[in-house]
Amino acid sequence: MTRRIGVFLFCAAAVASLDQLTKDVASSRLLLGRPISVLGDFVRLTLVHNTGAAFGLFPGSRLPFILISLLAVAVVLYLFARDAYRSMMNRILLGCILGGAVGNLVDRIRWGKVVDFIDVGIGSVRWPVFNVADSAVTVGVLLLAWNLARAGRSASDLENPPGPDLAGG
Repeated sequence: MTRRIGVFLFCAAAVASLDQLTKDVASSRLLLGRPISVLGDFVRLTLVHNTGAAFGLFPGSRLPFILISLLAVAVVLYLFARDAYRSMMNRILLGCILGGAVGNLVDRIRWGKVVDFIDVGIGSVRWPVFNVADSAVTVGVLLLAWNLARAGRSASDLENPPGPDLAGG
């Protein structure tokens, strides 16, 4: 196994394992819907079972979200194989995204729902409850986009890499 693949797989396995471990702990120690303060009202632990998409959208749609998760895994694997994503940072970020996608996919297949427990906000103004996998995917996608933009690549550059001008101009 090459170092490139090893870093990618290590990050994916670490995120998926940490996600599953924290969900197991949250499920065994928290009562459904009963918040526990961690940093006052700003950060709480609140056990929620999400049968829908991110942020609780479209509840009860198990099969479509399993298929979407499998598609996300395929997209990450495709991006990993592309030259534009070969830097060490991009390998780490893609591994985190893959680990997060796998973590939530495991929940959907095993339980038909995703376990969420991280609750952030002030008073009644709160971000939807999330988990480690959600964080890894969100932060990974944002940092990957920033890293690619910083490197001067756009989405169109990745789809149409510079090459010889065959039009003769």
